[in-house]
Amino acid sequence: MAILPIDTGRYGTKEMLRIFDEENRLQTMLDVEAALAWAHSEVGNIPRKDAKKIMETTSRKHIKLSRVKQIESEIRHDVMAMVRALAEICGSSGAYVHLGATSSDILDTATALQLKDALKLIEEKLNDFETVLMNGAERYKKTIMMGRTHGQHALPITLGLKFAVWMRETARHIQRIQECSKRVVVGKMGGAVGTQAGLGSHATEIQKLAMKKLGVNIVDVSTQIVQRDRYAELICLLAVIASTLDKISTEIRQLQRTEIGEVFEFFEKERQVGSSTMPHKRDPQTCETICGLAKIMRSLVAPALENIPTWHERDMTQSSAERFIIPQACILVDHMLFLMTEVLTTLHIDEEKMLRNMKLTQGRMMSEAVMLALTRKGMNRQKAHELVRKLAMKSHIEKSLFKTSLSEDRIIRDMLGEGEVNKALNPENYLGTAVRQVEQAVKKTKQERKARGLTD
Repeated sequence: MAILPIDTGRYGTKEMLRIFDEENRLQTMLDVEAALAWAHSEVGNIPRKDAKKIMETTSRKHIKLSRVKQIESEIRHDVMAMVRALAEICGSSGAYVHLGATSSDILDTATALQLKDALKLIEEKLNDFETVLMNGAERYKKTIMMGRTHGQHALPITLGLKFAVWMRETARHIQRIQECSKRVVVGKMGGAVGTQAGLGSHATEIQKLAMKKLGVNIVDVSTQIVQRDRYAELICLLAVIASTLDKISTEIRQLQRTEIGEVFEFFEKERQVGSSTMPHKRDPQTCETICGLAKIMRSLVAPALENIPTWHERDMTQSSAERFIIPQACILVDHMLFLMTEVLTTLHIDEEKMLRNMKLTQGRMMSEAVMLALTRKGMNRQKAHELVRKLAMKSHIEKSLFKTSLSEDRIIRDMLGEGEVNKALNPENYLGTAVRQVEQAVKKTKQERKARGLTD
């Protein structure tokens, strides 16, 4: 019975859901058991024929999830249920299943296998998202619009600069994912308290062989469990990625407000419904969904951090929380990246509205440019600021053009000619290095992508 929206199919891509479904979780545990048996045979601990039998049997073709669950309902131990289901199919070779291992060896290494695949998917989506942002930065690098601080009109900016900022933030996330993967995709064969006593004299070699076969890194040292600072780092990172997507979505939602109307989510006019009662509504529903899911993502950080402390060499306070937070974090971030990429790929830009909005303050947005023009003529910066501030307030109160207030002031007339005032009031003259910053950011991103083996 499906209850949560991940279970019902509302959230989650098929690829990521497949990694964390029950069947695949069982298969990863079986893969670890197979690698363990093979490693034992390589060092001479068990006969090769028995290792081969175990390896041939460790698949869902032979080990059914229903049988594992049946055994678990009787003995109330998930790993031992899998071990017994595997051993009973292996016949006499079953005597060597799980030899020298503890439950966490299997569980934590199986988690490493899942995270290996999950982080690969997330990195791929980050790469795709970076491409969309890079294309947007290049396309809109000269698209002038109103920059806002504190929700108020500030100075002119370009839409491309916004895209470039998001692009470089995404580039940092890709770097973080790559670094974090080295510390998170780790497995172990340490036995009950991490001493490897049950694995015998070849314990170190068994661990090395098994992890190499599985394609995961080996822990430096561990107790009964892989230390949870690793998973905490991952959950924190995924929450940071989610917060970036939250930031971008919030910006789009704000710019889609009726009063602003500069960018819009794609809306299927023929079929899509914005409201059950207001037929005219065209809401930024996808962006709002992303913002909502970001709240859930940030909420997962606390239990991830709480999982770091443990009683002595291990307790079970981590496992119940991790059954939620690890799959949930990977599934939601992957889904959010999918949604955000789709939003930006189909985003509608109203450049005419951007230009109209810039006129709302009747030229006052260029007050800094006027102030600096005065300082270049020799006026004290503080005096110039106060003079221009008073003239801007006069324009605001009288609802008159800022240019009119400037032209009526004797000091302004004495220090600046009409041509200089017009130049200062032209927003296209006050973009600073915005275009160059975008070009440099795109150049750097392309270099990094080439280094990562990407050709686009």
